[in-house]
Amino acid sequence: MLGKILSVGVFGIDGYLAEVEFDVRAGLPAVVVVGLPDAAVKESKDRVVTAIRNSGYRWPDGRVTINLAPADTKKEGAAFDLPLALGALSATGQMLSDRLKDYAAVGELALDGSVRPVKGALSMALTVRQEGLKGLLVPAANAAEAAVVSGVEVVPVTSLAQAVGFLAADLAIEPCAVDLEAVFQDARRDEVDFADVRGQEHAKRALTLAAAGGHNVLMIGPPGSGKTMLARRLPTILPLLDLEESLETTRIYSSVGLLVPGRSVIATRPFRSPHHTTSEAGLVGGGTYPTPGEVSLAHHGVLFLDELPEFNRHTLEVLRQPLEDGVVTITRAQGSLTFPAQIMLLVALNPCPCGYLTDPKRECHCTPRQVQAYMGRISGPLLDRIDIHLDVPAVPYRELRGTGDGTPSARMREQVVRARDAQAARFGDRRLLNARMSHRLVRKHCALDEAGEGLLKQAMQELGLSARAHDKVLRVARTIADLEGAEAVTATHVAEAVQYRRLDRNLFA
Repeated sequence: MLGKILSVGVFGIDGYLAEVEFDVRAGLPAVVVVGLPDAAVKESKDRVVTAIRNSGYRWPDGRVTINLAPADTKKEGAAFDLPLALGALSATGQMLSDRLKDYAAVGELALDGSVRPVKGALSMALTVRQEGLKGLLVPAANAAEAAVVSGVEVVPVTSLAQAVGFLAADLAIEPCAVDLEAVFQDARRDEVDFADVRGQEHAKRALTLAAAGGHNVLMIGPPGSGKTMLARRLPTILPLLDLEESLETTRIYSSVGLLVPGRSVIATRPFRSPHHTTSEAGLVGGGTYPTPGEVSLAHHGVLFLDELPEFNRHTLEVLRQPLEDGVVTITRAQGSLTFPAQIMLLVALNPCPCGYLTDPKRECHCTPRQVQAYMGRISGPLLDRIDIHLDVPAVPYRELRGTGDGTPSARMREQVVRARDAQAARFGDRRLLNARMSHRLVRKHCALDEAGEGLLKQAMQELGLSARAHDKVLRVARTIADLEGAEAVTATHVAEAVQYRRLDRNLFA
């Protein structure tokens, strides 16, 4: 007796169609699972047998062979439980269905036959649509997440018996439907606002500039000056996520099981702030079966690294390639995986080990050698990839106790959107920002007059800027001009851009 049913697996963040073949032959009772199953899939046979019996069905006698195709792709996770059980019931004639060729099924089974949620439901639904299938049976808890994919019937099931009833056409289940636009608008709410930040207008100006051009930022200042508070509010001034960006980000969170229960999509820019003890794999992704890291979880959003010198230096070095390319490529014996990583990098650090080197009201007890060793934990090439170096001083008492609110995020976002509209018109591509201009585009769109050339030459000589830093100054100057609505980059724009590199001399000393 042979039974077949379609399922979907996830490798990295991408889904793939899998076929579950179930064969029963006379012989001594045994269950063999082939097709590169991992430990969770191998253990599923015990869950499936118990779930079938507790649901009122019969497990077949004799030798059972289960094949998961394609045989050369590693199968991992418990999402194959439900299709395994359905395959057993189909092979033994306990379920007769004409729908097996049109629907795929995924789900983890509990011992009582109920269906538990799985990871990667959004990627699975996208695969079902791509393969031209009619629908997908998913755990009810994953239905809203999968239903954001149009053109696919997402059938929510809560138990094995319910899945059998639907496939046998004995039970009508209404496909899950989601008003994506309504869900998207409802989820677009930020919990923080720049209006909460008193003072620090210079820092707000720099962060507005960074958001407008997609520039990476380094903030340096004493403890308690508001670096973390500023960082957490940076996503609130970025342009709103569009639907395509939202689905890209949601797919990453879905694949690692980090999507908030009950939420269909991620509609706000992600903000990730990993602890300084995180590993290389935790930061950029990896593992035996590679999964996305923090840099991919921050895709289309902000990656914030607080206390930057406390991170392992080798861990930080793996950020260099993602910052340049916008993707992370991980190679393992099973093949290569590419995860998206279009991020804004925001880092914060103290000016010295004790933190009070630049604080006029607190005495610093660090020696020059200690300060130099502290700053030396960060490599020059990594700092060279950061466009804006921002000094964040302690907030004066009169500003801290002021009665008025600070500049709200909505007003700052309006400036950012206008500047990005100017860049979209210039490049003909809304995703190409000033921070990602190639050297050729920099020469084309950042031409300087005589005064600007002289100012830039003087800055290069005095600060000892690298060729990469030279281009970054011009990119930042171009963004300053876009914020002001100016067509040409002038000496005034270059002067402000150079101010955001003024820490180079201190950091490379």
